[in-house]
Amino acid sequence: MTAALSPAGVRVDRRVSPVLVGCEESQTITKALRAAGHEAYSCDLAPTRGNPAWHYQQDICEVIPTRRWGLIILHPDCTAMAVSGNRWYGRGMPMHHKREQAIAWTVRLWELAKQHGDKVALENPVSVIFQHLRAPVCYVQPYEHGHGETKKTGFALHNLEPLKPTNEVEGREQRIWKMPPSPTRKRDRSQTFDGIAQAVVMQWANVEVTGAEPALSAERPR
Repeated sequence: MTAALSPAGVRVDRRVSPVLVGCEESQTITKALRAAGHEAYSCDLAPTRGNPAWHYQQDICEVIPTRRWGLIILHPDCTAMAVSGNRWYGRGMPMHHKREQAIAWTVRLWELAKQHGDKVALENPVSVIFQHLRAPVCYVQPYEHGHGETKKTGFALHNLEPLKPTNEVEGREQRIWKMPPSPTRKRDRSQTFDGIAQAVVMQWANVEVTGAEPALSAERPR
């Protein structure tokens, strides 16, 4: 078995590639994957704050069928589906129809990703969506991955093992919950913690697979 030394100095054996990170404009996970030597791309309707050469600024449902993906990680909008929003989106509430629409769209996204991806993870906070996906779910906390904060986050899994804690630390600060109102509050609250991104890379992407080493593309396919 051969090993490759990534630009970040991480020695891995075989790599899962290519990788698509859907509904991610920050490129937190995408950049971590790229640093480890993966052909990774982000996708979002918004422009990226990272490298535009690695970003599809379009509908994720249009991008998924364009090729076969080794790994797809999805971050659908949680606004209408998070249980913390039940007083607005719960059954009998004025905006419950928006929850139903969000669930239907996300289920279609999940099924599409499973058709075109060997491995798939779909991320949301404590959410009503998981009961509709018929998939195992693992929950992680930032303090399990080097950040002394709390933000319970779930991942529905297809052909993936649950993420294991990598660096459990002290501290249970509720920084995300306490964020003051701002134009970027929603965006900032949804950004993946760096430690969790690194766990995703090491546990879901840096795994042994069969076949030749993939060629790393500098830019997204046109």
